[in-house]
Amino acid sequence: MFEEALDKAVHGDASVEDVEELLSVKDPEQTEVLYEAARNARNGRFGNKIFTYGFVYFSTYCKNNCNFCYFRRSNTGIGRYRKSIEEVVQLSGALKDAGINLADLTMGEDPEMYRDGCKLLLEMISAVHDEVGISIMSSPGALPREMFPRIRAAGADWHACYQETYNRPLFESLRVEQDYDTRLNQKIWAMEAGLLAEDGMMIGLGESMRDRAETILKMSSLGCQQIRAMTFVPQEGTPMQGNTPYDSELELRAIAVMRILNPGKLIPSSLDVEGIKGLETRLHAGANVITSIVPPNRNLAGVAQHELDIENGNRSVEHVFELLDSLGYRRAESAEYVRFLDENRPGGA
Repeated sequence: MFEEALDKAVHGDASVEDVEELLSVKDPEQTEVLYEAARNARNGRFGNKIFTYGFVYFSTYCKNNCNFCYFRRSNTGIGRYRKSIEEVVQLSGALKDAGINLADLTMGEDPEMYRDGCKLLLEMISAVHDEVGISIMSSPGALPREMFPRIRAAGADWHACYQETYNRPLFESLRVEQDYDTRLNQKIWAMEAGLLAEDGMMIGLGESMRDRAETILKMSSLGCQQIRAMTFVPQEGTPMQGNTPYDSELELRAIAVMRILNPGKLIPSSLDVEGIKGLETRLHAGANVITSIVPPNRNLAGVAQHELDIENGNRSVEHVFELLDSLGYRRAESAEYVRFLDENRPGGA
């Protein structure tokens, strides 16, 4: 059963039942076979090069009240910040100088950034594009459709907006007061405007194995150039703070299955869940991007874990590069990354 499901996945013919079978594997030998198939799929397209993303979480203010998020608007009394354009330009420049391929400009759905047709957001993207010249991922939450051509014109290469789950009732219980279809359309509208798009799922929110399989297949078919899986980490001050954390093995199997189904896509290993100690296992499962690299001493936060491994320097560029080198991977040059963007940009825009 496992062997048949894996063979169908490798040949691009997996059903939802096949994906569910692969996600459910528990036998250690079969699990390693799954990971090996994922690495083979990745290495066949990308070799041993790994792309790197710096994380610039420039505003932790948010109008939303997601039940899983530390920065939900109802979580009062926590430290929040809003970085200036000058600070974001400086941070992005430091990332480029260090050899990082992309600056991920991330924010909560900050009303201040949305004011006057997202004037501040557009100015920030333009400033980083014009003054730094690094590739840019814009991660500003859900935007109106008319904003996407403007985001692209400002200089962004990507729009990231995670659905978390394609189980509609579960989505609505997690992202309260938000519209499922509007969030789904973010990826479509972005690609229509010539932006590359990223989608993502979260594991451990109350979904079933079938839900995970359906979400992976939906993300795979949507056309996004980057997809990811992240394990949910319960956050203090949220309705889900008492949830039992899931084992990251579920995330690793999801990464492997996504890679086998999508050999040519970018699939991240995030430092935001287990920090630096979780990097090797995610690369072993088929990831080819390291995200959430955060320099210390800059008063920046993460998302899944807002403090993990930041101020001790374990998520710094230097520490990540040292580990990559020790594992036998090659850090991709920015020119190689730009080539990927050019070859995969929707409509050749």
